[in-house]
Amino acid sequence: MKALIQRVTAATVSIGGEVVGKIGQGLVVFVGVAGGDMEKDVDYLVQKTAGLRIFADEEGKFNLSALDIKGELLLVSQFTLMADTKKGRRPSFTGAAPPEQAEKLFELFVEQARSTGLQVETGRFQEYMQVEIHNDGPVTVMLDSRDKF
Repeated sequence: MKALIQRVTAATVSIGGEVVGKIGQGLVVFVGVAGGDMEKDVDYLVQKTAGLRIFADEEGKFNLSALDIKGELLLVSQFTLMADTKKGRRPSFTGAAPPEQAEKLFELFVEQARSTGLQVETGRFQEYMQVEIHNDGPVTVMLDSRDKF
């Protein structure tokens, strides 16, 4: 499982021109589920995301997490994070989990993120979405649960 995290001052996700999720300061988290991912991958990435110290303290150092600043999370499922570009020019997505498995684990990710106490907004699984991001910094970090296990 991968999570591409962007620190933002604000972000929205829209479907067909309708805003379905909106946050202020916090993190946009694009979540990709790979075949073989399990609950332990969700547990690891939710805790890592919520505790990731990528917000500046008074001295300008990355010492604060979303939990510390009471930031918000915008979670968006994105199977394209599983793209394999090793051969040719067209990405292969065979490493992505089947939609049923991916949706279950994405929903678990949302549930666990909400249990941290942070305000959580989401896009909609398997929908064509437009995400507007006001990247702060810019700061973008990739997390991969397979780095842990």
